[in-house]
Amino acid sequence: MKHAGAIALVGVGGFLGSVARYVVALLLAPVATGFPFSTLTVNILGSFLIGFLSELAISTTLVSPEARLFLVTGFCGGFTTFSAYMFENAALLKDGQLFYATMYLAGSIAG
Repeated sequence: MKHAGAIALVGVGGFLGSVARYVVALLLAPVATGFPFSTLTVNILGSFLIGFLSELAISTTLVSPEARLFLVTGFCGGFTTFSAYMFENAALLKDGQLFYATMYLAGSIAG
């Protein structure tokens, strides 16, 4: 695959992953309690998908190299977000919410 094609696959996948992350945030907005459930949810789900799809790509022919670029690097890369996780955890600590910050850290690592 040429570089331009690979870049397009990653770009389109990243766009769709980012949109999916925003949709999850909208869907989980009603349960907002000061705890960042939407980011935790997308990071756990996205990490699972990255592992699952990568294993399929390595051990079978079900996920082509192109599909892996689109799904793992693009979609899951756009869907998950370490920067939002760090920002939200810092905000929890700044607001004196040590319990939520600790639970968020533990949930992100355990998930």
